[in-house]
Amino acid sequence: MKIALAQLNYHIGNFPDNTAKIITAITNAKNEKADLIVFAELAVGGYPAKDLLRNHRFLAECNQSLAEIASHCTDIACILGAPVKNEDLEGKPLYNGAVYLEKGAIKEVVHKSFLPDYDVFDEYRYFEPNKHFNCIEINGQKVALTVCEDLWDDDTANSYVGDLMSELRKEDPTLIINIAASPFSYTHFQNRLNVLKRNVIKTACPLIYVNQVGAHTDIIFDGRSLALDRNGDIISELHSFEEDFRIIDFGTELKTVAPRETSEIEMIHGALILGLRDYFRKSGFKKAILGLSGGLDSAVVAALACEALGAENVLAILLPSKYSSDHSIKDALDLVKNTGCEHQIIPIEDVALSFEKVLKNSFKGTTPDTTEENIQARVRGTILMALSNKFGHILLNTSNKSEAAVGYGTLYGDMAGSLSVIGDVYKTQAFALARYINREREIIPINTIVKPPSAELRPDQKDSDSLPPYEILDSVLFQLIELEKAGSEIVNSGFEESLVHRVSKLLNNAEFKRFQAPPILRVSPKAFGSGRVMPLVAKFSF
Repeated sequence: MKIALAQLNYHIGNFPDNTAKIITAITNAKNEKADLIVFAELAVGGYPAKDLLRNHRFLAECNQSLAEIASHCTDIACILGAPVKNEDLEGKPLYNGAVYLEKGAIKEVVHKSFLPDYDVFDEYRYFEPNKHFNCIEINGQKVALTVCEDLWDDDTANSYVGDLMSELRKEDPTLIINIAASPFSYTHFQNRLNVLKRNVIKTACPLIYVNQVGAHTDIIFDGRSLALDRNGDIISELHSFEEDFRIIDFGTELKTVAPRETSEIEMIHGALILGLRDYFRKSGFKKAILGLSGGLDSAVVAALACEALGAENVLAILLPSKYSSDHSIKDALDLVKNTGCEHQIIPIEDVALSFEKVLKNSFKGTTPDTTEENIQARVRGTILMALSNKFGHILLNTSNKSEAAVGYGTLYGDMAGSLSVIGDVYKTQAFALARYINREREIIPINTIVKPPSAELRPDQKDSDSLPPYEILDSVLFQLIELEKAGSEIVNSGFEESLVHRVSKLLNNAEFKRFQAPPILRVSPKAFGSGRVMPLVAKFSF
């Protein structure tokens, strides 16, 4: 067979655009004389549609789009994902379906068996799992058609519906096709490749894997669809973080290729650019605003925003206080010059002093502390939100994951924003990201990268006054958050018990702040938000 892989960026609920995009790909595949074209999981309607899947009009439009797409499948067969009605009276009202279209109509539907409900997934909320396993026939080939997670759960001890692929292998398929909506994380690709290879080797037949690409606020899909030969070697790897279209002709001799070498920071950079770009494009926004302090985090976010949206669409606001150093202001202005973005300078000292004057009687008899420091942050947040409100710019949050984890941020101040760009990027990764952004020329001033991090809310303040060195802090946090290790395990691996206890306590105590934080672009295996859901008032120590 000659098979087209269509890796597309869908917009949830945008049926006219999604349908037109799918039909265009079908037309291209026809022109290339392909026998079959394969799209991703839940391509019709977009993924994750969440509670739109409970909306009757949304489901009706899914069916209308599916019928329109089918009408174009006259000289070609097509596989794509869509929500499919469960005709049984029992169970959830929908299946997550892989729909096979041929001769202008739906010929067969295969339902997804394994419905993930961990991390960012909540599929069992909407879909009924399939319990009937069988291959389908396409152009004389017996195809094991599967949907994403169906290939991941081959451990019958942990399976909730049985061993799907073991059953399909009994029918001696000649090809595996897996349509997927597999979110990106910087640790995920090798695991994904290993799972696909394992199934190929067990089944002794080639595999087509088509993944979604694109971002839907917090969840980012990297694409990177694959074709593997019967030995599990890659014969085609589609691009990461962009749409792609590829023809695989199994009637010819196919050469193998090595997996594309991509560093962790390069992947994070690509994901954040796509996440930013799609958030604005799919929301209908154009302009971004952010506070630019001269520090590392705001510099990284500003540089990413300029690359993703165009410098002409980014407004950087410098908000110096009496504690802002001259070099921080210079660093911020150098970044403005290097990127070409718009900027304004709005000093906040008089505004902060007016707050202190208003609160003087209420604070009488107390000593200045973080309360007065946080007023500065909240003044900045208020000014940024006022500009956002007046001119329709979307405020980008610039807090990193290390700060978010330990509560090193001010509610309604520097935690303000509509989208947290690097909220899933540890401080040590932010340094590496800055160096990657500067890989071809200096965009982020070198001084911004090498100077000690500081919030500059009091004289000579440094992050290290309040926090352990970031290299140590991030290592402990990664084990607590991503690896979900107990504190005792981390201590046994060589970290001081008092340090681990302190970091664990900070992580627990900051939960109420993260609950009020903006959505975060997810790039790690375990991001704050929908992927890590914790009670706000629990009394429990890691």
